[in-house]
Amino acid sequence: MNVSPTDTDPTAEKVQVQLLRKAGAKRRFALVRSLSRTAMDLSRRAIRRANSNATEQENLLAFVSLHYGEEIAQAVHFYLQGRDS
Repeated sequence: MNVSPTDTDPTAEKVQVQLLRKAGAKRRFALVRSLSRTAMDLSRRAIRRANSNATEQENLLAFVSLHYGEEIAQAVHFYLQGRDS
């Protein structure tokens, strides 16, 4: 696997690729899931920091808007309003 640019030593990269190839589908999926979860958590944390006075729901809607678009964020907002009524 040749991914450029990289700060990983070519020998270490070869070992990483070999380990990924040897890993079963279950393990590879777990790694992808973990990476996705970490990215989402970091995004939510950045939104909370940037909007420190916002409510948790406002931050959730900001996350949805950023990652899924304003139209979906509005739909979630209306859903939450109806649910909380």
